[in-house]
Parts: sequence; C-alpha cells; structure tokens
Amino acid sequence: MRGDRGFPVRLRFTKRGKVRFISHRDVARAFERAFRIEALPLAFTQGFSPRPRVSFGLALSVGYESEAEYLDVELAHDLDVDALPATLSAALPEGIDVTGAVALADRAPALQESVTAVEYDVVVERDDGTVPTADDVRRTVDAALAAETLAATRRRKGRDVVEDVRPLVRAVDVVGPHEHGVRLHLELATQPSSIRPVEVVAALGGLAASRVLRTRQLIERGGARLEPLEADPRPRALEVRAS
Repeated sequence: MRGDRGFPVRLRFTKRGKVRFISHRDVARAFERAFRIEALPLAFTQGFSPRPRVSFGLALSVGYESEAEYLDVELAHDLDVDALPATLSAALPEGIDVTGAVALADRAPALQESVTAVEYDVVVERDDGTVPTADDVRRTVDAALAAETLAATRRRKGRDVVEDVRPLVRAVDVVGPHEHGVRLHLELATQPSSIRPVEVVAALGGLAASRVLRTRQLIERGGARLEPLEADPRPRALEVRAS
C-alpha cells in the first residue's frame, strides 16, 4: 500500500469462535461494512470501479482462530486512531474484534512482504482420533526434529507433493495436556515460503491437529522481533503537524 496519498493505518484484530468458519473474503466484506457504518474517511483506488485502499496480511485458513490478524487501510485524512478499536469492534460480527491500531509511516512495506514468522497454539491428538499423553507427543516431536529432514505432503497445483519443510519449522514446544488432546506451540517461518501448522503436525508422524489458534505475527529487522503494530509507526511529530 502506498501511504503518500493519505493517512495509512494498521489494525490488529481477532477471529475467534464461530466466525473462524467464514472465509477471508467474508472478513474483508465485514470490515468494508464496518468502515461504512463508522463513516471512516476512506481513500479509494482510481479507475472505473474505485475500491477502498485496504490490504490484508497473511491469509488465515478457514477453521483457524487468531488473536493476531492485521490489515492496512488508507484514509483520506487523519483522525483519532486510538478510538478505532472500540468503534470498529462495535460494527463487526461477534468474534472479530479490533485490538490495536496505529498510524503508519508513509510508504511502509506491505504486511505480506514484511512478516517473517508466525506463531500458533495447536491442539493435537493421534491421527486415529485417540488422545495421547504429553510425554508421548514430546517423544514424537523430539524424534522428528532431531532428523535432518521433515517430510510433509503438500498440495501443489492440484497434486500432492512431498517436500522437506524442516527449514520452515523454527520451534515446536509441547505445552502440556489439553481437554481435547495435547497443546503445542509452533513458530513457523513465512519466507521464502510458508507452511500450514496442520501440515507440520502431520509431518511429525502419527498426530493430527484438531484446533489451531494463531497467536503472533512477527517482523524481524536488524535482530529485532517486532509485532506489526510496532514495525512502521508514523512519527508522532508528523501526526501533530497533520492535525
């Protein structure tokens, strides 16, 4: 998103509960409706069919929940960014809540290009539907990560292919028992390619993911690990002058 034509803002939002089953496109429509309800001064694209200047971050698979989704929206002029979480949450479906907002620096890099790592909480069971112990899962995880490669079956252009995804797996930690299985914490790279947590769990061997919650997205620069609201904020001095 080019920020030099207006006032770019980054939002963080959740996707929890039943709303996890709606598509990425439905989430986009929900935000467009909320923007209209709250009469935000949106900036629009040029051309025959102008659209609001909105860009989302990494897509979330249908059925996954998240505490850390992001979108960038460009406004025609500045406003009180701190008030946006409450006002927009009231206009969004139950389960989608805006939990943070920040004015972005002009020409801030796009979210999809910037995020380099994603963290998830995943509840796993055995792939036959039975519940393992945390010690069983820990042994499975340790053995899989000790190997030189981690083979995952992935869908590519309509066919299944087997790939070594070990370079994309930063960490797999066994958190402990959960009422529906065993809870894992995963950190996965998003570059040079990304991988779904269910593919990682299947590659570990004998396990299946029953619940997935995205907990964090990270932008890594110069040794720092930044949450996307921290990465490219608009300097406060500019906000004062703009107002």
